[in-house]
Amino acid sequence: MMKLLPKTNIDFLKYRKVYFTLFALLLIGGVICFFTKGFNMGIDFTGGTMVQVKFEAPVDMSDIRAALTNTGANSELQSFGDNSYAISEKSTADEVGVVQARIEKALNTLNVPYTVLLTNSVGPAVGDNMTERALWSILLSLVFIIIYVAFRFSNILWGISGVVALFHDLFVMAVAFSLTQREIDLVVVAAFLTVAGFSINDTIVIFDRMRENFRLHPKMSFGEIINLSINETLSRTIITTLTVLFALVVLFFFGGEVINSFAFAMLVGCLAGVYSTITLTTPLVYAWSHGQNNDGSQFNKKPAAKPAVKHNVEAFVSEQAAKPARQGKTVIKRTRRNKK
Repeated sequence: MMKLLPKTNIDFLKYRKVYFTLFALLLIGGVICFFTKGFNMGIDFTGGTMVQVKFEAPVDMSDIRAALTNTGANSELQSFGDNSYAISEKSTADEVGVVQARIEKALNTLNVPYTVLLTNSVGPAVGDNMTERALWSILLSLVFIIIYVAFRFSNILWGISGVVALFHDLFVMAVAFSLTQREIDLVVVAAFLTVAGFSINDTIVIFDRMRENFRLHPKMSFGEIINLSINETLSRTIITTLTVLFALVVLFFFGGEVINSFAFAMLVGCLAGVYSTITLTTPLVYAWSHGQNNDGSQFNKKPAAKPAVKHNVEAFVSEQAAKPARQGKTVIKRTRRNKK
C-alpha cells in the first residue's frame, strides 16, 4: 500500500479545544462578513439578462470591459473561446430591452463585426424559485448524509458530527465567495453539493477504520482508537486530496472563465474538507461520547456461539461403515475357535 507519510503517532485529540475555538471564531467572522459584504449573486438567482455574442475578429477582453463601463453598463463578462463572449447584467423583467440595447451600443463602439448568438432573461420570481431550490438541495443532502452515516455506524452522533464538518466546509466556501465577491450561479451551487459528497468520503474512511480498530484493539481507550485511526488513514487522505487538487489547479488556471468559479469553489472546499475531517469530525465524536453508548461497544458484539458437535459428518459416516466389518471379523474368529 502506497504511503505518502511514514508511520505517524500524532495526538490529534490533544488540541481539540483549539480546533473548536477556531471553528467558533470562523463562525463569528463569517457572519460579520456576510452582513458587511454580502454575496454577489448571479442572474440565475437575482434575475437579469444574458447576451452571448461572437466577434468576427479577435477582441481583447479589457477593451470589451472598457466599452461596457463607458456606456454605464454594470455587466459581467465571460469568455467561451473562439471570440465568443457572454455578457450578463442584473435587471428586472421590464428592463430586458434596455439592457440589451445598452450592451449592443457598447459593443458597436469596438468597430468589430459581431453576431448575437443568444439572448436570455431571468425574472426575479424565477430567480427566487431557483434560490429556494438550491437551499433545499443543500439542506436535503445534509439530512440524507446524517441518516446514512447514523445507519451505517449505528450511532446518530457520528452522523451529526460528520454533517457539522460538512457545514464547516460549506461555510468556509461561502466566506471565500463573500470576501472575493465572486459571482454565485448554479454552477457554484453544483460545486457546493460536490464538496459535500467528497468531504464526507474521508470522514467515512476514518469512521470505518475506527470500527475495525474497536474489534482489533478492544482494550484500547476511545481516545486512543480515534488517534490510531486518524494516523493510519492520514497518508491515504492526503494522497486522495492531492490527486483532486492537481486536477482543480489545472482547471482553475487553464479552464477558462466559464468554470473558473467552479474550480475555485472546489479548491476551497477540498482544502477545508481535509482540515475538518481531521480536526472536527472525530474530536466532536469524542466530546459527545461522554455519558453515551459511543465507545464502540456496538462493534464488539461477538456472534452467538454455535452448539458443540461431537463428531462431524465424515467421522460419523466412517464409524458407521466400519461397524459391519468389525462384526464380520468377530464372527470369523469365533468360528475358527469352534472348529478347533
